[in-house]
Amino acid sequence: MSPLLVGRAAELRELEDALAAAPGAVLVGGEAGLGKTRLIREFGAALAEPAMPGGAPRARLLVGGCLELGSDGLPFAPFTTVLRGLVRDIGIDGVAGLVPRGDTACLARLLPEFGEPESDAASGEERARLFEVVLTLLERLAEQGPVVLVIEDAHWADRSTRDLLTFLIRNVSAAPLLIVATYRADELHRAHPLRPVLAGLERVDRVRRLELTRLSRADVAALVAGTLGHAPPPGLVDRIAARSEGNPLFIEALLDDDGTLACELPESLRDLLLAGVQRLPEETQDVLRDASGGGTRIEHALLAAVSGLDDAALTRVLRPAVAANVLVVDGDGYAFRHALIREAVHDDLLPGEHTRLHTRYAEALENDPGLVPSGRLWVELSHHWNAAHDSTWALVASWRAAADARKALAYAECLTMLSRVLELWDRVPDAAERIGADHVKVLEDAATAADFAGEYDRGIKLVTAALDEVERGGARDTARWASLLELRGRMSHQMARPGFVEDLRAAAAALPADPPTVLRARVLATLAQYVRLTTDIDGARAAAEESLAIARRLEDPLAEAQALITLFCVDIDYEKDATRITEVRDVAERSGDHRAILRRSVIESHFLEGAGRHEEAAAVAARGRELAREYGVTRTQGTFLSINQTEPLVSLGRWDEALTVLRNAMDQEPSVTIRTSLLVLWGMVTLARGDVEGTREPLTAAREIVALKMNWLKTQDYFATLRLEGLVALAEGRPADAVAAAREVVKRPGLPDDARYAWPVLVIGAAACAELAAAGQDASDDLARMEERAAQVHVQGPLQGAYALTFAAEAARARGVLDRDAWDTAAAAWEALGNPFHRAEALTRAAEAALLDGDHEAAADRLCVAAALAAGLRAEPLAARIDDLRRRTRGPRRNGADDAVPLGLTPREYEVLRLVAEGRSNRDIAAALFISVKTASVHVSNILGKLEVASRGEAAATAHRLALFPGQNRQPARR
Repeated sequence: MSPLLVGRAAELRELEDALAAAPGAVLVGGEAGLGKTRLIREFGAALAEPAMPGGAPRARLLVGGCLELGSDGLPFAPFTTVLRGLVRDIGIDGVAGLVPRGDTACLARLLPEFGEPESDAASGEERARLFEVVLTLLERLAEQGPVVLVIEDAHWADRSTRDLLTFLIRNVSAAPLLIVATYRADELHRAHPLRPVLAGLERVDRVRRLELTRLSRADVAALVAGTLGHAPPPGLVDRIAARSEGNPLFIEALLDDDGTLACELPESLRDLLLAGVQRLPEETQDVLRDASGGGTRIEHALLAAVSGLDDAALTRVLRPAVAANVLVVDGDGYAFRHALIREAVHDDLLPGEHTRLHTRYAEALENDPGLVPSGRLWVELSHHWNAAHDSTWALVASWRAAADARKALAYAECLTMLSRVLELWDRVPDAAERIGADHVKVLEDAATAADFAGEYDRGIKLVTAALDEVERGGARDTARWASLLELRGRMSHQMARPGFVEDLRAAAAALPADPPTVLRARVLATLAQYVRLTTDIDGARAAAEESLAIARRLEDPLAEAQALITLFCVDIDYEKDATRITEVRDVAERSGDHRAILRRSVIESHFLEGAGRHEEAAAVAARGRELAREYGVTRTQGTFLSINQTEPLVSLGRWDEALTVLRNAMDQEPSVTIRTSLLVLWGMVTLARGDVEGTREPLTAAREIVALKMNWLKTQDYFATLRLEGLVALAEGRPADAVAAAREVVKRPGLPDDARYAWPVLVIGAAACAELAAAGQDASDDLARMEERAAQVHVQGPLQGAYALTFAAEAARARGVLDRDAWDTAAAAWEALGNPFHRAEALTRAAEAALLDGDHEAAADRLCVAAALAAGLRAEPLAARIDDLRRRTRGPRRNGADDAVPLGLTPREYEVLRLVAEGRSNRDIAAALFISVKTASVHVSNILGKLEVASRGEAAATAHRLALFPGQNRQPARR
């Protein structure tokens, strides 16, 4: 079981909001396994936390559950459980003190501790008095502090429990009492007695309906990681998500103890899934077994053909399954409510039944292909012939299905079908004649599909097997061998495996220069693309130039585009290349190849960001991501373009958007070469917002990946990781470690795109030297080496110019000179680029310089602008620095600063106070502001101190009294 609750933040907020607005009720529904009990448990844990250290819990939680006995069960069973727990907490006398006149006699019907009932058969009057006493008991208990009454599994409630629950919800008055009832939505067949109860309660004021949904893929990934205690291996999340369909209980049940996907359903889960099926008529169960062979969804006509029933008979037989919510009507067919129900029914088939059923499906489709949409025909035939153990027709259908998938740009599905062809190959003696392709061709196609699908490890194994067969085949087909080597080299690079350059060099060497061929031009373009990542820039340039010459001679636009892009990267100049990028764009579009078009999107957005044209860069990358989705390569080129969209979003201060793009990209489980930059960008935003602890995980993961690639360092990954290391070290007060990170950049000149990625690290190094100097430590030698390295770095474009100005200002600070003009110049450069974070940092330094000069008014002006920028970014550490400096300024603040942050609060504390005044918990505040719960707690404590109040309620009252937040609906603050 996962130690963390995932995917339920909105639901928890809904419960918290309901408690703040109590009295009221929340009806929580959802199918079995969605986590209703876990949600209540998490909510209860939050209620147990005191609002103030050492204080009482925020609310008292009373929980009772209905028994799976229905109308034959014990009456009032959940209320008996609640009352027993209350007696245990406050004693019989305590309960008696809460009921009118201390008369607990009627409670004897719920709990024997209160004596014997007045009579064996309760009259209507006695029943009404019992209901009133229970309501009074709960309301008076709530007058002492908020109370949450939870009735779990209301779908099993007896009539008496339903009546009492309805009475309480309809009659609770002013006390802060929240009633929560949970139920399984999938159990509510059309005649279920709870259905009219829920329908009636929904019309009552202060009653909310909360439906739990299945988890998203991102939440599935988080739950799997939480259950395992470590990051899941590639592919596991997708397989778990497909089988579980996002049901948390199923996710946990499908994970074996060794962290792999269970091959068979656990017995307990199978029993749960089949319980509803086994209550149906036998003839309905028979047709459900037939339907289970067709997948989670099946067309009515196909099921009729397989079952042998006519339309009327099939409709009659399936009606009980639809009424019981085992099947749902889906267009012109039916779908099992959950894929695992279908799997459980299908697994119950006997071996002979299994084979005969799938043979009937395959024959029905062969006789009438129109029974399924045309795009699904060969996939369906592949599945059914394979399940029926007919290897020949399964192989043929799989080959045809792979071709259809390739046309549809569904590369993962294409790989699945080709893998089946390879599995069946040895069982079909004339396999090559049946499909018109030899075994090497199938391996090559499968490896190519794996490349497009991002399944690089699998693709490398496939292409290696193909190479082995080519080499064993006697007279080697040189062109095929070189093409396979190029494919393996490309995928090996994506996995950060050594030997990729050697494969590409061998492929190029095997192809003769005369006569020139398109294949040689393309291999040389790939070789140039990856050799460029090493320090062999001249070799990359030579290969790209030869490729370009061949491509133009043979008029091959694809090779021309790839060569031009590589040449552009080799000699990139952020000041002069605006016209060259236009040429690259035109040639790539003319090629019509999606690889070239998307690579052009990558390099154009990369160039625009490096040139400081952040808005344009983000727009180009966003369009490229959309194209990647259309081309079916979201996991590969799409995630690469996510880097190029995130980086300008971070520069522009649109950090929430950047985090959304990053989450989507990481959900795709990108390759090693892509993951580093995503992790570093994530860490930079997390760190800037003050979550140092949350930055450790992405930094550690980035370091591990960089360690794999030390033999061919990629500047973008290596220097960016050093940048994050330096920033973390500075945030933790370890300037010497930040200097150590900068030393790696100092001693490694000449890497590709050096200037773009060296400048930010050199700035951090100079800032660290300044911190060391301020602490009385000598860092002059390191500073001198950094300045020497900076002098050798050519400044290209306004972005690098802004970094150079910042470096110079930091270097002066390290020598004890806080130059206001230098920092103002740097701030203006960052403002021109639209970078609010670096501008705020530079303004803060300029303000420090103004304070040293005694110019408090100038300092206040700069800090006012910086404070607004930091508040907008939610850059917590920077906002705290600015606030500290503002307290040291004298004289009036400018631009309405006093109005913006009254009462001596920082901009962030002001925002937190607004949420406290809304009645939000620390957990809510953390989620709303993207900070940790601990950080939210610290802010609340600071606010209480500055306002000189003892509780959150008093703080909220102060905010409302002073009308700090006009238009805000006043709600009771949590105690």
